[in-house]
Amino acid sequence: MPEALGRRALGWVLAGVTLVWRGLCRVRTVRDPRPALRAAHTPYVMALLHAHQVTGILANDERRGELAAMVSRSADGELVVPSMRARGIRPVRGSGGDLNKGGPRALTEMSGLLRQGMAGLLTVDGPKGPRNQVKRGVAELALRVPGAVVVPVLALPSRRWVLGRTWERFQIPLPFSRLSLVFGETVRPKEGEGAEGLRQRIEVELSRLEREWDPGEAAAASVEPLAAAPSLSRSA
Repeated sequence: MPEALGRRALGWVLAGVTLVWRGLCRVRTVRDPRPALRAAHTPYVMALLHAHQVTGILANDERRGELAAMVSRSADGELVVPSMRARGIRPVRGSGGDLNKGGPRALTEMSGLLRQGMAGLLTVDGPKGPRNQVKRGVAELALRVPGAVVVPVLALPSRRWVLGRTWERFQIPLPFSRLSLVFGETVRPKEGEGAEGLRQRIEVELSRLEREWDPGEAAAASVEPLAAAPSLSRSA
């Protein structure tokens, strides 16, 4: 019990740091499809890499109470929840990457929120990787909500720490960074398509997007050599 209370207190301290950190950064969006999706009343869920979750929380520009994000029931997830709340994000506890650990209940709650008009956010290669390997949860969610689409997005800081020894090469934006939300092509479920086919198409688009906008990290996280491309951000 003392350990849990200590973790909860640390989470709220981090939430305060998050608010200060956000005030020191600027946010921009690139190729943002969300205004058109909202205008058409199209439900959508954003697919984000686990490495980008801190930048994603900081850069959230949805109006308070209009974005729900799935977060694991792990100790790390417990630390993240207060920062999400501080940034106006509704946390839904469970893992889309592990449908045996609260995943089914969390997907049911998420699908209900999407039907009510909220947007969704999943870190699609978490909670344990491998990096860039999209799990089935995001596809399952999109298929549960009529008309829903998946929006791949990178959350990239212009200056950052990259924790190279973590499985996902976790990124922490530096103060006074520009936080860019870079959107890929919207992935729409095809008629008769199953979760596996949709999952594969999301994975392909998200990996393509990272190769285009963050080739250094894409190459570092892959055993395959990648062609050079214009880079948006650099590591500190």
